[in-house]
Amino acid sequence: MDIALDPATADYALPWQRIETLANAVYVRLMTPVGSWWAAPTVGSRLHELMREKDVSRVYVRARQYAEQALQPLIDDGRARSVTVSADRSRPGWCALQIAVVDNVGREQQFSHFVRVI
Repeated sequence: MDIALDPATADYALPWQRIETLANAVYVRLMTPVGSWWAAPTVGSRLHELMREKDVSRVYVRARQYAEQALQPLIDDGRARSVTVSADRSRPGWCALQIAVVDNVGREQQFSHFVRVI
């Protein structure tokens, strides 16, 4: 049981909420640049690199790949059975990632993550 992180503020959700999902793990792995977290240098994603990319179709393919790579450790350590990521253009300048994670109990959880592109 973890204290929930609020993606809008990047801080703990107030009032203190306890969660039993993989929401925090997904959030931290997508938002942290790979190699920058002192506790585990392999945690993180390369999604931050896409902020300087043009809004073209190949960027969405790379965003999906980067998200899948970042979330693969959840499967490797047995916390999730599967992770499915799709990427599309939600509006000009934004890549929308739709993520479905099936945890080790079999519950499917849906997450949305947006990446700014030029």
